[in-house]
Amino acid sequence: MAYECELKKVGDTEFRCYFQLAQRITGGKWKPKVLFHLSMYEVVRFGALHRAMIDISEKMLIQALKELVKDGLVNRRVYREVPPKVEYSLTELGKSFVPILNKMYEWGRSYASFLVARENGGKNYEAGMVFGDIDDLVKAEASV
Repeated sequence: MAYECELKKVGDTEFRCYFQLAQRITGGKWKPKVLFHLSMYEVVRFGALHRAMIDISEKMLIQALKELVKDGLVNRRVYREVPPKVEYSLTELGKSFVPILNKMYEWGRSYASFLVARENGGKNYEAGMVFGDIDDLVKAEASV
């Protein structure tokens, strides 16, 4: 696939190619994980999302959510009560990204299978396959 990436502009958003645009909106360390966790539930409160996402600081989660809301992938609903209640959910646009997230998840399972196979001499692995007991194999590897 060869094509030229000329400078494009929509509103104040500039980009050279559509892949770059998609990466800017959904890329980084935390945005895909936020979208993945939000895809598992209809609505998620901030605290529950923060607890589910291991190793993310509150500041980074707030920043990722703000950007995803600004970019139209996430809804933010604030309830006027004390203490304040804030809920997040995927917009229709955000939901359209879920199949890509699911493919990434499945690729991760396949790559874990590759890692397990490599540890065992590379036998019985073909690109794209997932060992049926990969969750048990990875837990066994992690506990060593």
